[in-house]
Amino acid sequence: MCLRGRIPAQLSFMLVLVSFLTYTPCLRAQKKELAQARSYIKSGKNFDKAERLMNELLAKDAANRQNLKIHEMLYLAVRKQYEAGNEKLYLKQKFDTAMLFNLTKRMFNICQRLDSIDAQPDKKGRVRPEYRKKHARELDEVRQNLYLGGRFFLAKSCYQVAFNYFDTYLDCARQPLFTDYRYLQNDSLMKHAAYWSTYTGFKEQLPEHILKYAQLALQDTVNAQFTLQYMAEAYRMNNNDSLYVQTLTEGFRRFPEHVYFYPRLLDLYNSREQYAQALELSEEALSHNPENELFIFGKSTVLLNMGYNKESLALSDSLISRNADMSEPYFNAATAILNQIVPLENNSRKNRKEINNLYRKARPYMEHYRTLAPKKQDKWAPALYKIYLNLNMGKQFDEIDKLLKK
Repeated sequence: MCLRGRIPAQLSFMLVLVSFLTYTPCLRAQKKELAQARSYIKSGKNFDKAERLMNELLAKDAANRQNLKIHEMLYLAVRKQYEAGNEKLYLKQKFDTAMLFNLTKRMFNICQRLDSIDAQPDKKGRVRPEYRKKHARELDEVRQNLYLGGRFFLAKSCYQVAFNYFDTYLDCARQPLFTDYRYLQNDSLMKHAAYWSTYTGFKEQLPEHILKYAQLALQDTVNAQFTLQYMAEAYRMNNNDSLYVQTLTEGFRRFPEHVYFYPRLLDLYNSREQYAQALELSEEALSHNPENELFIFGKSTVLLNMGYNKESLALSDSLISRNADMSEPYFNAATAILNQIVPLENNSRKNRKEINNLYRKARPYMEHYRTLAPKKQDKWAPALYKIYLNLNMGKQFDEIDKLLKK
């Protein structure tokens, strides 16, 4: 009599037998294909066929993905292709450079997968990876090709592909496979690879790629100002206002004359009507370089927004005398003059002469702005309409009137 829940001995034997009979053909197929791949490799050719056989084994059965021999044979097949291609390039024979970089990256991907299986603890909880030291040594010898591959595809504007190479290069620092190499401490190219990865992310407009290695990229002091720019753009794309402002501020503090940080901080303060902060920012910028035209123009705009029209006009005139082809100071100058008319209009009859004089004074500035910035009709057309109307300039007024009606 059997106890409840216990499998009869005969049935248990049958289940084991069925399982064995099912598993045996799989083992035979593995051995056959492994032997065939080994034969390809020993022949010194058809390495790609050996690679294809191993990939098919891995795709065919999930159990195969835990088989170290299959992964090792796959790695060997790809490494042989790499060595053959590298030899051809060394002998100045025809070989696709991009393919050499691709083979390098495939070797890293294969060995990292293999290492994750190889490093699984045994029944006693011990971790004794069999292939780690050998693979790490072999891959370290060719690892720089990942960096060179990134630069190669970067030059071809293949930004996503370039990022993948830099990402693989940088990711080695956290891979257990390369623990002994301490790349963050010992590899001087890491910070440069990090910078180029942020650059590719910026070109792709992918915030996650920009930010992935941004902190390491800041160690590349030659390009730190650009890294901060890309980081700010990533935060802007992510609608992270706090970090956007924080990064702009840090960028301006460290690189006050970089063309990115000051104007965006200034626009931010002006849009929020935080004119005191905008003026303080402009004064600090000018303390670094009093001759910088962007800083002078920025201050003139802040003064205009604050109602200091005469002071703004004086700065605009100084800019025009320095650079007559710079358009925006003409607009600021004309606007500063037109703003002075506003309080006089409370008693326009009494102040008519002074008002007309101010319109006449503003006119050449705004007309010259139109000449320099013809596409900015939304700025100069309403102002000229008002000027020509008040100065009774019929012909000029009619022209502007038609433009506005269009």
